[in-house]
Amino acid sequence: VVRDFGGHGIGREFHEDPFVGYVGDPGTGYVLVPGMCFTIEPMINAGAPDIYIDRGDGWVVRTKDGSDSAQWEIQVVVTEDGYELLSW
Repeated sequence: VVRDFGGHGIGREFHEDPFVGYVGDPGTGYVLVPGMCFTIEPMINAGAPDIYIDRGDGWVVRTKDGSDSAQWEIQVVVTEDGYELLSW
């Protein structure tokens, strides 16, 4: 799992708090409360988690070791009873 990227809050701005990291210690980070909306968008590499931004266009992300990688995104909202998927 790439550690440089993570999910984020969604609302009026493109990327909002909280940052949703995929690596951490249990019991740390944000407390989720009903009404919070955020993305979960991990990038998984077949090799090492190290990446770099392709300077050719400043957008494409590549693995440093040349391994294959995949990324996807879902959007969720925290509800009183758990969560609801907004996109898949």
